[in-house]
Amino acid sequence: MAEDYPRTLLELEKRFGSEEACAEYLAALRWPGGWICPRCAGDEASLVRRNRWLCNHCGYEMSVTAGTVFQDSHLPLTVWFRAMWQVASQKNGISALGLQRVLGLGSYKTAWAMLHKLRRAMVRPGRDRLDGVVEVDDAYWGAEEEGAIGRWTVNKALIVVAAQQDGKGIGRIRMRCIPDLTQATLHGFIAEAIVPGSTVRTDGLPAYMGLDSYIHDRQVQRQQKEGVHLLPRVHRVISLLKRWLLGTHQGAIGYEHLNDYLDEFTFRFNRRTSASRGKLFYRLAQQAVQIDPAPFSTLVKPQPVVPPGVK
Repeated sequence: MAEDYPRTLLELEKRFGSEEACAEYLAALRWPGGWICPRCAGDEASLVRRNRWLCNHCGYEMSVTAGTVFQDSHLPLTVWFRAMWQVASQKNGISALGLQRVLGLGSYKTAWAMLHKLRRAMVRPGRDRLDGVVEVDDAYWGAEEEGAIGRWTVNKALIVVAAQQDGKGIGRIRMRCIPDLTQATLHGFIAEAIVPGSTVRTDGLPAYMGLDSYIHDRQVQRQQKEGVHLLPRVHRVISLLKRWLLGTHQGAIGYEHLNDYLDEFTFRFNRRTSASRGKLFYRLAQQAVQIDPAPFSTLVKPQPVVPPGVK
């Protein structure tokens, strides 16, 4: 389907005031070429009630929300659409407490779960890797530690960040919470985030050495003039990330959920030049029907990324 989205909150309220309207919009996003039965691959179906479809070939019945972020949710789609608008329309996002208040939700837990499910939808399946010249560096997130020297720390989360060069500015980014700074971990992130053959610019950390599939531009501190940043783009991204975590979310983020927040920051940063907040709403809704469901149990206890030194 062509990019079709509301431009303002008033337009959203007017257009998506019913479950039927929301379900129809999601169906168009999920099956842009027409409905396809997941059981028999039939392409003919009937809308039997509200958001449920019945295959005319095999009789399989399914909801438009089955197998998506919205699966098993007891909240109306109209509430989900307003939540997506709040997430997309706010430049710096919204906290769970803020979402609870603006939507009039009964509990903080509900708002928290909605936001985390939407953050899972911010990672597009099969997204393109970075290319060209890409700066890579690591950073820490957590409280200050007495006696911590250089890269050695105990109670902080470790993050690796890649920032693509775009002239004198910053292009797209990738980031992830990692357990350590070993060669296997760093090389694994680079292979996942950057197209082979690209130029990877790093500092002098020995673990980056051996990037045989890339042009490795290794920057060593002693070779730089005083006051010159080795990796200015990636350091700028890290600074903005920390400001966002401390501002919008007051720094109240556990290690086990940090990757979800990194995904949200990446989603926002890579679309920062979009002229329309409505287009971000469209992208979020589009990706929400393309990814697997995220049961509450997986949100509360995700696969942890243990900070270095924490048992």
